[in-house]
Amino acid sequence: MFTGIIEELGKVLAIETQNDAVRLTIGCKKVLSDLGRGDSISCSGTCLTAIEIDDHSFTADVMLETLKRSSLSQVKVGDPINLERAMAHDTRFGGHIVQGHVDGVGEVVSREKSENWDWVRIRIPQDLLKYVVHKGSITLDGISLTVNEIIDDVVGVSLIPETLTVTTLGYKNPGDLINVEADVLAKHIERLLEFKK
Repeated sequence: MFTGIIEELGKVLAIETQNDAVRLTIGCKKVLSDLGRGDSISCSGTCLTAIEIDDHSFTADVMLETLKRSSLSQVKVGDPINLERAMAHDTRFGGHIVQGHVDGVGEVVSREKSENWDWVRIRIPQDLLKYVVHKGSITLDGISLTVNEIIDDVVGVSLIPETLTVTTLGYKNPGDLINVEADVLAKHIERLLEFKK
């Protein structure tokens, strides 16, 4: 489980294409401090498993299901990647419950810059709209954000300078893809109501 608070902006160093998967090598520093083989790590919102680790990077396999559901199928060498290690038992819970299970891919529609923050609008898949509420939480590229606007299938979020500096949202432009994870609590409630008698 994750909290959606990004620890570090990594960089894709290598991509090895396999028959039905991709192996990514991601350069980073901070998250390597206690990352072990087999540990989970959120990579722009997708929960991956570290399989190889050295002093400057880690490698993870991306299975076909993840490639189908996320923007990782589009990454290129040099691209930035949001990184967050799995939540520790003594971690501050600064975001919200994030599983790293991407529900779909959205698209940046617009961004407006102001002196101290950016307003970004993202079109999200229609089937995820029922889980989005005004002032509720949404995960975009692994980042826990507050929904400040909903107009049809477009969600608006405001980004403070810290978010712009340390996450991929500082680099995203209209037309760019973004991973979307809906609030898992909303999905559980929906499932429970299906069994209501």
